[in-house]
Amino acid sequence: MTTTPHPLVTRAQRLAHDLLVPQAGRVDQEGVPASHIEAVKRAGLLGVGAPKEYGGADAPVEVARETAEILAGACCSTWFVQTQHHTPVKLLATYDSPVREKLLRPLATGEVMAGIAFAHVRAFPRVLVRAVRERGGWRFEGTVPWYTGWGLNDVMLLAGVTDTAEVLFAFAEAREQPGLSPSAPMRLAALTAARTVSLELHGLWVPDEAVVLRVPQQEFALVDLPRAANASPAVFGVAYAALDLVADTPDGQEAARSLRARLDEVRREAYALADHPVPHECVPERLAVKTRAYDLMRAATTAAVVAGGGRSMALDNRAQRLAREGMFLLVQGQTAEARRTHLGSLASR
Repeated sequence: MTTTPHPLVTRAQRLAHDLLVPQAGRVDQEGVPASHIEAVKRAGLLGVGAPKEYGGADAPVEVARETAEILAGACCSTWFVQTQHHTPVKLLATYDSPVREKLLRPLATGEVMAGIAFAHVRAFPRVLVRAVRERGGWRFEGTVPWYTGWGLNDVMLLAGVTDTAEVLFAFAEAREQPGLSPSAPMRLAALTAARTVSLELHGLWVPDEAVVLRVPQQEFALVDLPRAANASPAVFGVAYAALDLVADTPDGQEAARSLRARLDEVRREAYALADHPVPHECVPERLAVKTRAYDLMRAATTAAVVAGGGRSMALDNRAQRLAREGMFLLVQGQTAEARRTHLGSLASR
């Protein structure tokens, strides 16, 4: 953790202590309320990495990671809804486009909340969503299997694949409309609270001025592969939260100390690899460290359940909820390469 907390880290800690942790059990059962997202906005956390000239904090990546760890460990559902917002902000800040001047400032200040609908393009050459050129814009056809934050987000960053194998990213309003129909909210083993739906796209049209980026699929994959190979800060946040529970039990202090030391080491390795100056290098090493982080998270959440005894089986018990959230993080943002590495590691033991 940082020696002198950044103001955003302090705000995240206060938000976690005062709101997210006390209400996490209820949120897990009832859903992320709009008031939680408003609290994240007021804390300035939606603009953590956004440019200052657009109203953001432009905080170092270490601060973004630490605030993510805090939020995920406090209420993983709330973290998961708000974490979608940061990718559209980064994309707008990186690439010049007409929509940047329209959306980047309201996104950076939290006036507007964004979600993402593009993980499906990782299935290429299988195409789940097509982007078809039509009269000054693009029509999207297909199915978005997962879209999180429905009813909480104002806009979505949507991606489709063109007939020339380009990945096209564009913004659309996150609401039911001609050409866009959401499913009923999904019932999941964990993070049902994050309001995840699938989206049927049957001719959703967006104008050219809503397009952020068109990039060849191979180029997108080259950038996406190392990013998806990095360990998520949420994994460390959930693991540390679980170890805090273990340390608070009479029989768990030694186990907590041992697991925390190992987790600290993997965390340092993971973030050092994520900061490598050549992003597409060291992918096998990134995946190996990511798998070790998963192992330690699983050990930490299991230890919390064991330390809690029979009480851990109550649906409102924090240890049990952290174990389910950890299970979710094992597959969140999963790629085929990450899955092969993880399964290979499990098979070799």
